[in-house]
Amino acid sequence: MGCDQGREDEKPVHSVWVDEFAMGACTVTNSEYLQFIADTKGEMPTAFAEAGFSEPRQPVVAVNWFEATAYCNWLSRKMGAIFRLPTEAEWERAARGGLEEKLYAWGNEDPEMFEIYRTGWRDEKPQVVGLLDPNSFGIYNIGDNVHEWCLDWYRPDYYEQSPYRNPVNVEPSARRASRGGSWRHRIKVSRCAARSSLDPNFRYTDYGFRIVKVQQ
Repeated sequence: MGCDQGREDEKPVHSVWVDEFAMGACTVTNSEYLQFIADTKGEMPTAFAEAGFSEPRQPVVAVNWFEATAYCNWLSRKMGAIFRLPTEAEWERAARGGLEEKLYAWGNEDPEMFEIYRTGWRDEKPQVVGLLDPNSFGIYNIGDNVHEWCLDWYRPDYYEQSPYRNPVNVEPSARRASRGGSWRHRIKVSRCAARSSLDPNFRYTDYGFRIVKVQQ
């Protein structure tokens, strides 16, 4: 976990163990989130009213960390299983797809070598999920399209003291951790180890989320 070529908050590179988990092949979509809204009589994010963000197969965006967590709790009750946001360690494990010490989900090749990463977001909106090939774990858009909320509180120095097994930072701070690239940025895809964070109350149209199912 981590990257010596990355920012200071990605260091030191270290080994971690995460217990078995299942992860959503795609980020949660508008159509999936609509089921949650219908059941809970909630409100869709304001971005859903805009043409560029309302396609049913697009990732739902402009949900804050608390709303993403509420979706997980609702799904847990509905399915009789435990669903939650991924930890940073789980996310990075899934993103790497078994490729240890590689920069990206596919290896070390620069994203600019791939046409889709140069031209795929010209319309200034997230793509519908699943357009690109999945990684070796069958996970789509892991590292691109939208930033994804994680379970952890964000600390830039967390790797210096994180435990070996199932690390997750539970010490409150001003920001929650997030991972993945974004359609909004010039660089659309992130490295597997790249970390980001945001105030958990904020809602942006390049922030969505993916769920994990904890094995019982």
